[in-house]
Amino acid sequence: MSPGREPLEAAPGQPDDPQTLTVGVGGIDEVAFASWAAVIRHRLAGRVRVDRRVATMVVILSGLFTATFTITILAVSLSGIASDLDTSVGVVTWAITGPMLAFGVVGPAYGKLGDLHGHKRVFLFGLAGAGLFAGLTALAWNGTSMVVFRLISATAGAATGPATVAFITRLYPVTERVRPLGWWTFVNAGGPVLGVVAGAPLVEAFGWRAIFAIQAPLCLVGVVMAWILLPDTHRRPEVRFDLAGSVTLGGGAVSILAAISQGPQWGWTSPLTLGLVVTGLGLAVVFVRVERRVAEPLMPLRWLRTRNVALPVATQSLANFAYMGGFLLAPLLLEESLGYRTATIGLIVIARPLAFALVATVAGSITVRVGERAAALAGTTAVVASMVTFAWVRPDTALVWVVVALALSGLGFGVSAPALTSLVASAVDEHELGVAGALQQLMSQMGAVAGTVLMTTVQQASKASVASSFTAAFVLGGAVACLAVATAANLRPLRR
Repeated sequence: MSPGREPLEAAPGQPDDPQTLTVGVGGIDEVAFASWAAVIRHRLAGRVRVDRRVATMVVILSGLFTATFTITILAVSLSGIASDLDTSVGVVTWAITGPMLAFGVVGPAYGKLGDLHGHKRVFLFGLAGAGLFAGLTALAWNGTSMVVFRLISATAGAATGPATVAFITRLYPVTERVRPLGWWTFVNAGGPVLGVVAGAPLVEAFGWRAIFAIQAPLCLVGVVMAWILLPDTHRRPEVRFDLAGSVTLGGGAVSILAAISQGPQWGWTSPLTLGLVVTGLGLAVVFVRVERRVAEPLMPLRWLRTRNVALPVATQSLANFAYMGGFLLAPLLLEESLGYRTATIGLIVIARPLAFALVATVAGSITVRVGERAAALAGTTAVVASMVTFAWVRPDTALVWVVVALALSGLGFGVSAPALTSLVASAVDEHELGVAGALQQLMSQMGAVAGTVLMTTVQQASKASVASSFTAAFVLGGAVACLAVATAANLRPLRR
């Protein structure tokens, strides 16, 4: 190998050093790529030198954002899309609910596949699949085809989540991970939120089909750049994939999430809802038994006894319950209790993603100074304060208090999430980073779905005044967020 050219294969168990990466021909011999791609890499060889970390972060975060931004982008345009496709709003709703479920449920399987066969391959597959089915979504001919294409697109795109965490934790040593994880949190959690905020004006300006027609080539560009610039990660081809564990965990999670999301429509005591709950719990028991037997489990059961794995995952899930539930209730509060119009509401709710964006990008520096436990405690406490502020809102309350409540929610999650992710990544072995990140993604998504459904159900089921119905819902969110504070208090910060 000529001087100055580094192979793209990451050294097992080590951060990817040196800090510069020559974009060249290293690493292409193991796979017979198309001739045109080989020519491109050959021409770039020795000519372009870029910082390895910067190049990797730009590529993986761009790909992650492209895959996640559209998950919720249709949330405020369901009736118009249903009319365009000549179907019901109930059918189109699954174009949002399905991808949200899929993005969390299939994550652990992708994480394990990346740990075994290389996260670069998994990332490329996920981004390519998301782009392909985004293009098909733009061509959907009815409601069913649109829902199916959205579901498959999100199922593929879910691979980008655990892969990006694995790349970051391999590129940065333990004491430096929290800063880039702050950017990752901003993109991973902020993408779907920005989709909710920007969805209505984008659909109104360009139409919903154009959004997915644009997403498809963006994913293709991301695939090309990722193939050229991303280093590969250590592979473990001698280890078998835990198929039984993946099926039982995924099936159990889908059953529980489906019961939660559809419970209000079917009835919480209906045979279908109760059947899904029983099925989910039964599959969870089977999953534990499977993981005890297999040599290489999908999720090592020792994590349940590891403080800095079990508690950060629980904290993030509980905080996300209030975070997402409060965000989706806020527009209803502004409309039904305070009397604001849709256009004005769209401007007001920007306060939360704006606060999140500002804080998440500097959360790493904050955490380095105060420690992971203090950052998690401060963040979850801010989420509790957000719920309390929302609960106090009445028809004559000044708008500034709603803005404060939204900002506190964004600030709290933006501060706590990078610290929690850093703790988990530092508590697991190198070859388990992908599935550990995917576990966080799954549990965070379960918290989000549970929060949005249960808080909305409490608000709509209340027989009191409009203001009191929202108070009851936000009290529930605050109570769950208090549990997040309790689990955060028992975290063990990293030693520096």
